[in-house]
Amino acid sequence: MRVAVAGCCHGELDKIYETLALAERRGPGSVDVLLCCGDFQAVRNEADLCCMAVPPKYRHMQTFYRYYSGEKKAPVLTIFIGGNHEASNHLQELPYGGWVAPNIYYLGLAGVVKYRGVRIGGISGIFKSHDYRKGHFECPPYNSSTIRSIYHVRNIEVYKLKQVCEKIFFLFFKLKQPIDIFLSHDWPRSIYHYGNKKQLLKTKSFFRQEVENNTLGSPAASELLEHLKPSYWFSAHLHVKFAALMRHQATDKEQAGKETKFLALDKCLPHRDFLQVLEIEHDPSAPEYLEYDIEWLTVLRATDDLINVTGNLWNMPENNGLHTRWDYSATEEAMKEVMEKLNHDPKVPCNFSMTAACYDPSKPQSQVQLVHRINPQTTEFCAQLGITDINVMLQKDKEEQRLCGEYEQQGDVGTDESEEDRSEYSTDTSALSSFNPDEIMLEEEEEEEEEEGPHGDMTTPSVEPSSQQASDFSTSFSDVRNLPSSMFVSSDDASHSPTGGEGNPGETVQSEDEKSLTEFPLKRLSNEHEPEQRKKIKRRNQAIYAAVDDGGGDDE
Repeated sequence: MRVAVAGCCHGELDKIYETLALAERRGPGSVDVLLCCGDFQAVRNEADLCCMAVPPKYRHMQTFYRYYSGEKKAPVLTIFIGGNHEASNHLQELPYGGWVAPNIYYLGLAGVVKYRGVRIGGISGIFKSHDYRKGHFECPPYNSSTIRSIYHVRNIEVYKLKQVCEKIFFLFFKLKQPIDIFLSHDWPRSIYHYGNKKQLLKTKSFFRQEVENNTLGSPAASELLEHLKPSYWFSAHLHVKFAALMRHQATDKEQAGKETKFLALDKCLPHRDFLQVLEIEHDPSAPEYLEYDIEWLTVLRATDDLINVTGNLWNMPENNGLHTRWDYSATEEAMKEVMEKLNHDPKVPCNFSMTAACYDPSKPQSQVQLVHRINPQTTEFCAQLGITDINVMLQKDKEEQRLCGEYEQQGDVGTDESEEDRSEYSTDTSALSSFNPDEIMLEEEEEEEEEEGPHGDMTTPSVEPSSQQASDFSTSFSDVRNLPSSMFVSSDDASHSPTGGEGNPGETVQSEDEKSLTEFPLKRLSNEHEPEQRKKIKRRNQAIYAAVDDGGGDDE
């Protein structure tokens, strides 16, 4: 199965699909599925733009609305996770995943699906320690705090994913399969020690402090990497291409430790490595449509009582003598019940429906009303499984608070970093404390939001639909390369890399694929080169970027 992986999409769907078409014309065949690692920006209209955590000058309609309206259809099944620059009000409608447009599927806050026998999992958002142990309390209209906290990873989603067994075998399901592919927006912490760290720091020198302190990346994602041990892990967020090969320690039942091939990709811009095509083994007898993962649905049912829609800090159940239950992994009997509820048909229904008006270039809206919507896809999914719709629970909770006269604005339960015992992780990560010239400066947004009125009715920024691009991107976009069957670790930093499994300290991991890759360097589609000079920091932001603060540089 040919799988294409994209880094930060930033709403550039047309460009990604056209670049993919170019790769198909040049390559050995068509692509079966496209996986997008966040910052997808499923913006339907002006209201969605106002719910995206970027400064107003970056709020452009781009082209997703054309796929949402049906004017265009994605040429290949597209599966994506959320990042930290999203139309959060739209994605919030689908906490368990669903179609945002025909042939474009969102994995939800966390999720696992199957396509042609390949298990694909993912988690949306980025890690911030001060929100990690809170519930999903945010809902539109967002304020300057909740517009950011809405996309922060929560411990409940990590806990659910950790209930997915590395290997599971039941006689009834004849299943013995780990997660094949996992998607996250930010990188798992420490993954940079398993690749060419020297080259990474040469390309992104401003990562050095975090790398040396081992604070770059998400500790929650690192925990999932150790637990799930997927064959492939794909990320984005840091806007650089980086490959690594992580060898896990062997268990008692394994003769050799498993390996995870990690790949991070850049953002969708000319001359950048934002797209990769690779071959992944699949089950030839499996259906060629998207399927629910029965084990994952079973975990969702089991953990339904753990849902929290408050901004209070809370802990997941664990085997410490304080909880009557801490194991929510799937049992064969529970999986049978889920199959019965699905009428023994795990196919994901093609039940997309529009829940908001689509942007009309001829009738731009200057004033928009932000509404907390209930999506019929989520309603149908929850009713079939017998689980809670988080958004319905949120609305009921807010209504009860209003009736009791206890309702407070969301800002009062926002990201207060002064709270004690913020999470089980000691340091905040993912949002870089050092300056990344490629990232959007959210500090600018904070200054401009002070001039905005009440967030119930918001004045939209000027909507600038992206201009029509030439159909041939061969002169402007980065090359699309076939990923080697075994991504390699360079010897440049081998002596500083941690070891796993049976590897010896300082041992260089090398394969024939590495030799072929170094002997025959691949060329870009264009002879032009990316400028070496980076844009300068604005003077008013220099003090911000110079400071290293646990919560500083929020959500870059």
